Amino acid sequence: MIRTALFLVVSALLTGVPKGLCAQQPTSPNIVFILADDLGWSSLSMPMDKTDPRSASDYHETPNLDRLATGGMRFSRTYAPASICSPSRRSILFGHTPARQGDESFGANYQPTAGNYPTLPQVLKNSNSRYQTAHFGKWDMRAGFSPEDAGYDESDGDTGNKNGNFAIEGTDKWTDYFITGDPKRANTLAARAANFMTRQAKAGTPFFLQISHYATHIEKQTTAESYKKYQKKPRGKKHDDPAFAGMLEDLDRSIGAVLDTLERLGIAQNTYVFFMADNGATEFMPAVRNRLDHPSKFPKPMRNYPLRGGKWTLYEGGIRVPFLVMGPGIEAGSQCDAPIVGWDLLATFAELAGGNPASSNLDTDGGSFVSMLRGETGKPVARTNNALIFHRYNDGYPHSAVINGDYKLLKFWKSGKVELYNLKEDRGETHNIADKNPGKVKELEAEMTAYFRKVNPELLTRYQ
Repeated sequence: MIRTALFLVVSALLTGVPKGLCAQQPTSPNIVFILADDLGWSSLSMPMDKTDPRSASDYHETPNLDRLATGGMRFSRTYAPASICSPSRRSILFGHTPARQGDESFGANYQPTAGNYPTLPQVLKNSNSRYQTAHFGKWDMRAGFSPEDAGYDESDGDTGNKNGNFAIEGTDKWTDYFITGDPKRANTLAARAANFMTRQAKAGTPFFLQISHYATHIEKQTTAESYKKYQKKPRGKKHDDPAFAGMLEDLDRSIGAVLDTLERLGIAQNTYVFFMADNGATEFMPAVRNRLDHPSKFPKPMRNYPLRGGKWTLYEGGIRVPFLVMGPGIEAGSQCDAPIVGWDLLATFAELAGGNPASSNLDTDGGSFVSMLRGETGKPVARTNNALIFHRYNDGYPHSAVINGDYKLLKFWKSGKVELYNLKEDRGETHNIADKNPGKVKELEAEMTAYFRKVNPELLTRYQ
């Protein structure tokens, strides 16, 4: 069995915390936001949609994420801001769409020290100046500023993505795997989180903690015990990699340690825990070059099945992600089917912290979904733009997507091809109905064009 000094530190932190340490809890709730890397919508051992058993994994086991869903609310239709890491994280930090933020221009326009746009920790502190904020784990803004520059009180610094990987030359990240006692630093992050939460509980201070995991980004790292477990387990049809499954269970165990710490500190009843992925999983391992092809072109189900595609694309498999929330006033075991997107988080966290979304004049593309957490799941999120509009910056296959109601349109800029899907009837995006619905195509294209013209008109001429 592999054991490390770090694992022992984690154990000491998690078992040595007196229950009910915080005698007088702050009135404002604590918020813990856990962000996973490259994790598909149907990767958990419980379904992301109770009505669709295909939305669960046929191989992975995630008991602690299941615990979040059982104790709180699962969202069946949540979208990451982008289909790759950096633009998703940028969007969450500022509450703007990646289309608005730009790609190469982001670093020049969104330096937090310039004060052009408020960041998530700055907005929370404006709502309640007593909040202490921390960011641990993967940063990956690729824009030359650190978490402290963005307003966090504590962090691991500008970690990029490299600190989660061994990055050993000559290895194949898709097929090779590494046995370690601290896979993807999951134990380190649990220890960092426990230390921060314990100090805030002692002080009676409300806190916001973002734990940005390096898992389950390739390369594959797992413990010996987890790998042996999945080696022996019968493989699934869409999930069949024992090293990846072990890495996911190691991540899940780290999340369970955070939940246990909240219980031991006696602050769980005053803490919201959010779990989300920054984008979907890769469609296959190894990844394929023809990822835009119809699912029928491949000999086996994609890893995000029943969704189409994966990371790097704006098909549902690339942007629809697992999303779970547990906390005060949230009905245990409930489900919300309303569309939520990552740029809604800033406004939501601000309202939970005590801000008034109606009078705050937040400069954000998103809206608060606090009312949904309180059971009003039929009430739509109030955003400045009703449609959800995505853009994938990519010289090879740049494309955009707009979702409004049940309909989704994708536009591929170099070919001019458009695809239209009814997501209510065709979640897997297998039946392109653009030719049969020219009016709907025209309507959604006009909505997309109007938004780009408003926030980033360069996108309309970039690929011509």
